[in-house]
Amino acid sequence: MPLAPPAVPRAGYDRPCQRGLRQAALQADLSLGNAAFALAGIFFIGYALFEVPSNLMLHQVGARVWLSRIMITWGFVSAAMMFSRDETTFYVLRFLLGVAEAGFSPRVILYLTYWFPAARRGQAIGIYYFGLPCALLLGSPLSGWLLDMHGMFGLTSWQWMFLVEGLAAVVVGCVVLFYLDSKLHEAK
Repeated sequence: MPLAPPAVPRAGYDRPCQRGLRQAALQADLSLGNAAFALAGIFFIGYALFEVPSNLMLHQVGARVWLSRIMITWGFVSAAMMFSRDETTFYVLRFLLGVAEAGFSPRVILYLTYWFPAARRGQAIGIYYFGLPCALLLGSPLSGWLLDMHGMFGLTSWQWMFLVEGLAAVVVGCVVLFYLDSKLHEAK
């Protein structure tokens, strides 16, 4: 359970980060209009298309490997968003981000059902979902700080946001890979 709360902010941080990106001149740098941000919802098409295959893979390879794969992959794709140069690459990477993140939250909930009896399950799931408001609480000030990094090492503020968000997801994914037990009998 201790690894679940840090995992959900990786997904939840994307929301305040996207809001901050508008302020960080992503639209101006890439000549994106408001419609481009609306169409960034293409993320959910990738997520929906790959939700079931992702869930099936979890049963094949186990929670530790699959949940960490999801977090590491979405971290790399999220970081790759810093290389967006136009509307097309922005859309393609948003779609791939949905594909990478597909299956994460439902699989964590299923994973928690394996570890917690019905009487304690609601509390465990509540702690997991508490990660989202924490991400929103911490994500907005972090976005503001990253906006101040504009020009550092030749990167714009929105590139910094994607880089930090992506690398954080990769780090958490690697921790999950080495410390999460897939099944009760594997627990130490």
